[in-house]
Amino acid sequence: MALKKKPVTGMKDILPQEMQIRDYVLNQIKETYRGFGFSSIETPCVEHIENLLSKQGGDNEKLIFKVLKRGEKLNLEAAETENDLADSGLRYDLTLPLSRYYSNNAANLPSPFKALQIGSVWRADRPQKGRYRQFVQCDIDIFGDATSQAEIELVLATTTALKKICPNNQFEVRINDRKILRAMAVYSGFPEEDIEKVFITVDKMDKIGVDGVRAELVENGYSEETADKYLELMGQVTGDADGVRRMGEILSGVLEDGAAENLAEIMDTVMSVSGGGFGLKFDPTLVRGMGYYTGTIFEVAMEGFGGSVAGGGRYDKMVGRFTGMDTPACGFSIGFERIVGILMDAGFVVPEKNAREAWMYEKGMGMERLSEILKEAMAARAEGKTVLVTQMNKNKKFQKEQLGKEGYTEFREFYKEELKR
Repeated sequence: MALKKKPVTGMKDILPQEMQIRDYVLNQIKETYRGFGFSSIETPCVEHIENLLSKQGGDNEKLIFKVLKRGEKLNLEAAETENDLADSGLRYDLTLPLSRYYSNNAANLPSPFKALQIGSVWRADRPQKGRYRQFVQCDIDIFGDATSQAEIELVLATTTALKKICPNNQFEVRINDRKILRAMAVYSGFPEEDIEKVFITVDKMDKIGVDGVRAELVENGYSEETADKYLELMGQVTGDADGVRRMGEILSGVLEDGAAENLAEIMDTVMSVSGGGFGLKFDPTLVRGMGYYTGTIFEVAMEGFGGSVAGGGRYDKMVGRFTGMDTPACGFSIGFERIVGILMDAGFVVPEKNAREAWMYEKGMGMERLSEILKEAMAARAEGKTVLVTQMNKNKKFQKEQLGKEGYTEFREFYKEELKR
């Protein structure tokens, strides 16, 4: 039986043209983040199943690729549930493994600790355009800083990277705070114990609109008066820092003291330091799906793209799940695959510092002649040039077209009898 040549469903092979763009984007991200003082780290792709199922990852916990126990530990007869057969799984994001990493290594790390982590994650999701079961995430996180400096640094670093990678694409940072979200829900009359359920519905705002959210809230058993009060509250403030302060005044007595002013100061500082180049908007509808967020949350929306291209927030309780002691933590993740997709759709060509040269030699070239060509190529590479030495195909025109797609702009042709350029 012939082996299957197509990738597993939800996975994909990456061709050289896309790989060039991926490498370019990764290099831009790393260069930018290291310039902000973030240190590269790495965690294993496999995590303890107990950690992955700790109710930190929201719906992603339903999408885990579980790894069977091995050897004598795999007891099919005694297993009562699926989880009795697995003791680990592929990570569904980088935040949970990073929190475990910090909990295990904090004594050997500086404080605050600024981490840069880039790696593949896996989710058994339904594949569709731009969404795969294996994809790369690019995260920056700060541990041990409870001040707004952490959020400010994360937003500045992420927007700087996006401006470098996509200079022709307009984007907007949407920002909110989980404390404000909770206060809005309590102020409107939703029961404290139902607030997370309310958030699940509100998180669908961009998909089903205000009317859809209202209808679902009522359908879930909440009064029309409560639903209307909540949705009207969202429209009572502007999207700037003054709007945040106004929301704080409205929620006075319900909202934690200083929460609104803290968010407003983050917005003011980011715009003052960044010099603009992107939008920054207070969005009281922003929820972020992960259950581990405890404070500031943010997303980036890019012109011409339906979903967000980056997102993150503060999660001060997660490290405490490992150590018993809460540690301030905040992170921002760039949607690497979405950025690559945007560049691919736009026909982006990676800028080269030096021209990429393809040297094509005629079939049947003698080893003595070929040796001379290879020596010349080695000398050119020593000068910093990119030189591909390859045998010339019969269809030379098509060969050049294919090499052109890989970024080669200069060609030299070598024949047995003479040298042609």
